[in-house]
Amino acid sequence: MSYRGWQSWARRFRQEWSTAEEGVSDAAADRSGGGVSRRLFWMALFMGLLLAGAVGWGLLLLNREAVRLSHPAAGNTEGAGIQTLSRAWVVPSEAERFPEGAPGRWLALPDEWALNHPGYKGGIWYRFQIDEAIARPGGEDLRAIYIERACSNVEVRLNGQVLYRGGRMTEPYARHCYRSHVVSLPLALLKAQGNVLDLKVVGYPLEQVAARQRAGGLASVRIGSLADIRELYDEQEFWTSTLSRVLGGILAVMGLFALGLAWIRRLDYLAYFGLLTTGWALATARFWLTELPAPNATVEVLIAMMFAPLVGCAVQFVLCYAGARLQPMISEVWMWRVRAWLWAQCVLVPLTLVWLGFDRIFDGVGLWYPVFAIEICAGIAYFLWAAGKKRRPEFWLMSAVMGVVVAVLGIELSYQAGWIKLWGVHVTHFVMPLLYAAVAIRLMQVYAKALQAAQGAKTKLEQRVKEVTADLERNFNQIAELRAEQVAEKERKRIASDLHDDLGAKLLTIVHTSNNDRISTLAREALEEMRLSVRGLTGRPMVLSDALADWRAEVVSRLRQAGIECEWRNPNDIIEEPLSSRTYVQTTRILREAVSNVIKHSGASHVVVSAEVHLDLHDFVLVIQDNGKGIALELDDRPDRGHGMTSMKHRAKQLSGQCLVESGPGFGTVIRLTLPLEVATMQQPGAHVVPRMVDQVRGQ
Repeated sequence: MSYRGWQSWARRFRQEWSTAEEGVSDAAADRSGGGVSRRLFWMALFMGLLLAGAVGWGLLLLNREAVRLSHPAAGNTEGAGIQTLSRAWVVPSEAERFPEGAPGRWLALPDEWALNHPGYKGGIWYRFQIDEAIARPGGEDLRAIYIERACSNVEVRLNGQVLYRGGRMTEPYARHCYRSHVVSLPLALLKAQGNVLDLKVVGYPLEQVAARQRAGGLASVRIGSLADIRELYDEQEFWTSTLSRVLGGILAVMGLFALGLAWIRRLDYLAYFGLLTTGWALATARFWLTELPAPNATVEVLIAMMFAPLVGCAVQFVLCYAGARLQPMISEVWMWRVRAWLWAQCVLVPLTLVWLGFDRIFDGVGLWYPVFAIEICAGIAYFLWAAGKKRRPEFWLMSAVMGVVVAVLGIELSYQAGWIKLWGVHVTHFVMPLLYAAVAIRLMQVYAKALQAAQGAKTKLEQRVKEVTADLERNFNQIAELRAEQVAEKERKRIASDLHDDLGAKLLTIVHTSNNDRISTLAREALEEMRLSVRGLTGRPMVLSDALADWRAEVVSRLRQAGIECEWRNPNDIIEEPLSSRTYVQTTRILREAVSNVIKHSGASHVVVSAEVHLDLHDFVLVIQDNGKGIALELDDRPDRGHGMTSMKHRAKQLSGQCLVESGPGFGTVIRLTLPLEVATMQQPGAHVVPRMVDQVRGQ
């Protein structure tokens, strides 16, 4: 292969490797990928447009049927006695009561102010004669009316009496354009004849709002039994309010989750997706706010300003997730220009509205709606081109998303232009969250696969690190332990030498020069104790059989000097098990304390000392039994344990053994000492280390 061939192969390898790092499989790419990607792109574009046409046609048919069902003809009855009041005497007026005698006209509902009252702002009265509608067949007692939509707010009067007011009827009006109303008709206010229902609707003209949904208007009014009306209201409330809140909450959770992942993993596309879904949730949350203290122009401008960052986040997410950079330098410059434009339009939108004036907000936003739609479609088309070139799994998913988005955008733009009519449920509020959910599921799948692969690599790396760390720790512990033992051994030898050469010499001088027998005896005992301590400091172990011989000689000698007969029972076999110097010293002191107690307190005449060795348990047992008077009982019927007994138990515990005392007045005393045979017993403050474990560690 030539040098250029190797260079081309290396460049392709780097591209494939970077794609794999982004969680995208690029193994299927080959030299003919450019042509294949172009065919895939045009195929996906064609299929997306077909899907957009099919989805749009289906939504339009569904919408037409919904409009027909929600706006029946006048006097039409629905189901269980619900009648529709679709004609009213309409009088534009700001009066607090219906203006009797004022000029008006008959209008068929729904009444869209943009068509029937262009440019009108304020209140409009609607009067209905409801004598026939309130007839109560079948003994029904309570009737109610249902107002599907009254934008922006409504007040209801029956025979001149106020029954219901949706909120503030003065500017800024309460915003109920996305809500329905149910008003019960009290029996006390109904007459036999001449019942009049008056509705006052206040709102803003189309020119002063950012979307046609918030322009002034009144849908048809229905009347029937309260139970039937309530059922109708609950159904409409679910589709227009409850479901929107649920979807908004889900999107908010998804957005926060994506932002958290983006912050942890430093992934730009997740950050933009999180901002997009969270922003959409906040934008739809405005439907819940009805009493806003700000003027209408301020609220509408703020709502219009939200479109630009949402579109910017959507396009940025698509571009970042595409990640197709065939020519990095040109692509970076192009991406920077796109981003600059997307963020610049966040400032241009409010400037456009201010330039046109607050009386032409709808016209200003109408200029930007097509721009936003083109930007979104261009971003999706770019993703399809990049995904087709890399054979990404999301290619066909985004093709379907593009088709649905184009259909929804077409319906939305057609509605804002006044070409079609929509019923109470707005298509965009439900289709877009579902699209976000589909994209979020795909993102979670990609992230889960990447996380699984990273977890596998992490597990292998952690296993290898554990192995290396264990080797290092084992070597370090061995070196540190050896060093500590060397230092400790050196220090013990120094202390033992000082004790032997200085204190030992002086005690020996006292023993040989003192004329006082008591002083000479005490000096000899101190010298023996010092020699025992020095032996413990030197750290030289000894054979258990030799230790037993030393203990036997000392115990028998002391007891005979006190006039007490001693019987020592050794094991038959010669025990060659090693015994650490520390264990030897502490055991000697325990035996001395036990013998001292026998001599001083027991009054015994006979003592039996037996030694047992359990090789299978790796321990040995010394039992000291006398025939003395025993130990006095405390108030709780337990042997009186003085300082000597406590010292014996404490020493045994330090050696990882135990010292048990059994006694009773007149029955003598039995002391059972059980100690391990291991050479080393490392004692640390507040901890007791079993010698067997220490030996195992040292063996490693």
